[in-house]
Amino acid sequence: MQIGIVGLPASGKTTFLQTMTRTHLDEAAARQKQANVAMVKVPDARVDRLAEFFHPKRRVLTAIEFVDVVGLQLNDRQSTQFTSGFLANVRTNDALLHIVRLFDDPVYPHPEGSLNPERDIRLLEAEFILNDLGLIETRLERIKQQSSRSALNDQGKLEVAVLERCAAALNNEQPLRLLEFNEEELRIVRCFQFLSAKPLLVVLNCDEDHNKESETLLAQLREKFAGQGLAFDAFIGKVEMELAALEEADAAVFMEEYGIKESALVRIIGSAYKMLGLITFLTCGEDECRAWTIRRGLTAKEAAGAIHTDLSDRFIRAETVHFEDFVTHGSFAACKDKGLWRLEGKDYIVRDGDILCIRNSN
Repeated sequence: MQIGIVGLPASGKTTFLQTMTRTHLDEAAARQKQANVAMVKVPDARVDRLAEFFHPKRRVLTAIEFVDVVGLQLNDRQSTQFTSGFLANVRTNDALLHIVRLFDDPVYPHPEGSLNPERDIRLLEAEFILNDLGLIETRLERIKQQSSRSALNDQGKLEVAVLERCAAALNNEQPLRLLEFNEEELRIVRCFQFLSAKPLLVVLNCDEDHNKESETLLAQLREKFAGQGLAFDAFIGKVEMELAALEEADAAVFMEEYGIKESALVRIIGSAYKMLGLITFLTCGEDECRAWTIRRGLTAKEAAGAIHTDLSDRFIRAETVHFEDFVTHGSFAACKDKGLWRLEGKDYIVRDGDILCIRNSN
């Protein structure tokens, strides 16, 4: 999974990337024209807990790829300009994370002249909607020219119907992420990689002075953008970057001093998982304890395919117990005695935190 980090110039995108990846980019790297890309291991205390039971040869966490999308610039009038390079880079991501500035810095003033998160969010949303609408209009015009020479087949008619429906929504300033499509329609929509169709998490990048008001502001933004399919969170950029550089023991003291309950890494990845409808199931044993990420609602047979396609093709059943039940009772045998270790068929819907053992025909 790839998440693109977007935002206006000087919003703190690179600071966020460094915080999430626990790395440091020098000034040259931070300002380069190529995107900064980093893989982030998704923290999961359940894997560590299982490792205490099984003492495996290795522990494997799932990962997310974050991309600091470049190309959004200031023009000669010192206002924001969305370049074709920026839009092309954004298009390839599975989801977007919009960093919105809520900190003062006289050295790097806000490109729009003032701090106004609502304006910044609407600015990016409007650009995505306009770009999608332009793409649709170009495609419909091309189809119209082609159909003048030959009649449209059923697939062509479906494409036109889907695009016209999308255009109607966009003309009403409605992002495409709010529309529902069946599987056949969704295949058409995915081909265009529409920007306003992508899941979008808005993250306020605060300084210490504005952090106190962030919760109130988040509540206001959630109310103002209700029904727009947006998720919201906040972090203190500079503080979180200092936290990311500390050892675990020092970080715990630091978090207590600042009243931080959990790091931005844990909290924002959790928000991203919720936004994308993702869950984690677990596998464990003496060789390996591992977390696997899948979409919510997948069956045991489909989840087996996330491990290896052969496990899905030759699926017989899944032996499963929930992580919390396993930790409570301390062993698979004890869970079996309590009736908590179950045999499930191919249609079983996997839950977040399920420990699965896939049985297949060899």
